[in-house]
Amino acid sequence: MALYATAASVLAGVESRRGSIKGLVYASSFQNVKQLYALVCETQRYSSVLDAVITSAGLLRAEKKLRPHLAKVLVYELLLGKGFKGGSGGRWKPLLDRHQARLKAELARLKVHRGVSKNEDLLQVESKPGPASQVPRFVRVNTLKTCCDDAVDYFKRQGFSYQGRASSLEDLRALKGKCFLLDPLLPELLVFPAQTDLHDHPLYQAGHLILQDKASCLPAVLLAPPPGSHVIDACAAPGNKTSHLAALLKNQGKIFAFDLDAGRLASMATLLARAGVSCCELAEEDFLAISPSDQRYRQVQYILLDPSCSGSGMATRRLEEPGAGTPSKARLQALAGFQRRALCHALTFPSLQRLVYSTCSLCQEENEDVVRDALQQNSGTFRLVPVLPSWPHRGLGTFPGAERCLRASPETTLTGGFFVAVLERVEVPSLPGRSTGTSTRGRPAEEETAQSGGPWGAARHRAGLQS
Repeated sequence: MALYATAASVLAGVESRRGSIKGLVYASSFQNVKQLYALVCETQRYSSVLDAVITSAGLLRAEKKLRPHLAKVLVYELLLGKGFKGGSGGRWKPLLDRHQARLKAELARLKVHRGVSKNEDLLQVESKPGPASQVPRFVRVNTLKTCCDDAVDYFKRQGFSYQGRASSLEDLRALKGKCFLLDPLLPELLVFPAQTDLHDHPLYQAGHLILQDKASCLPAVLLAPPPGSHVIDACAAPGNKTSHLAALLKNQGKIFAFDLDAGRLASMATLLARAGVSCCELAEEDFLAISPSDQRYRQVQYILLDPSCSGSGMATRRLEEPGAGTPSKARLQALAGFQRRALCHALTFPSLQRLVYSTCSLCQEENEDVVRDALQQNSGTFRLVPVLPSWPHRGLGTFPGAERCLRASPETTLTGGFFVAVLERVEVPSLPGRSTGTSTRGRPAEEETAQSGGPWGAARHRAGLQS
């Protein structure tokens, strides 16, 4: 019974804009997160159908103590879900039994009225699968525990058909059944058909695989810290990007990971342990309160800043919450203010050489506008780095150089909605007669330019990316 009560509470929270389904599910105390998430999502998907059936059957008029959100969850389970088995319905099962015949009759009448025969066909046009629901399942191979070849072989032994490296987004769109590919751009990223569920897969349970959207993999790959580096992950939870950084570092060096939410940090510690991460120091602290002059961070040359945002680009949120892509003006202003302060604060760390700023937002206020303002406040000190020239979706042209930023969306890149900007410190020319043949990052200058692209070329070469 706790399942249904918790699901009703999550639905009420989503309706009152207290958070997303995923956020509220993870914030609940219910142990089987996957079961709860699936029930809430499906109930939400059939929301208008359930409202119509409940109203026609007069359920809430007859049962005054039954709250609307709980009624919706229970009726979903009765008519469209797995049904009540054993004592799963708790004290509400006898109530539902009394109304079962009428509820089923109203569902059948609704089908006849709309001229359909299947439950799925009752869904409103706006809730039927769109671009966000067609985003493939991206799976990052955790190189701290295994390698891509071994993961591919494991799936092949399970009956999956490996199609090799994709050559275009069209290859990803065409994925069906038990076929899978290697992503055309990012190394160690496997791609499966949309809706592939690997949460119970033994390689995921053992931390060999990380279920992570392709766009979410970009920040760590574009930061590209070499092994031995000191890195700050400024707003780290839930930890997928942190584990990705650790894999790129090969667990050599140091990651300072900050987050203010104790619960999220505890979950993150579990995730990192499962992923085999040993180079990370977690801290329940506000990144804005961290002193750049603290000697612990004197060697930090790389910062990943993925601050709290509206989440308007998240595929799951766009599916779950109609209108979630349009946060209020007041909320956007508050978020952008925090993001701007966090980015400007990050740029004050004295040894910083490279920073990646990212959000899962589609809003200009949280993306290009924040980057523009931070660059203006640090004029001549940091610059935007041009990255991934073949990436099809660029930053909005709101200021000179904004096209160096990356955007992502289900429609253009087959990923969740995302924004990424890479900033590097502007190198100070050496004084005459004092050239040492090294860059400000302390590596041989010829290494910096060996991959034809200056500092970014060297970083891209470390990350194993191709344009």
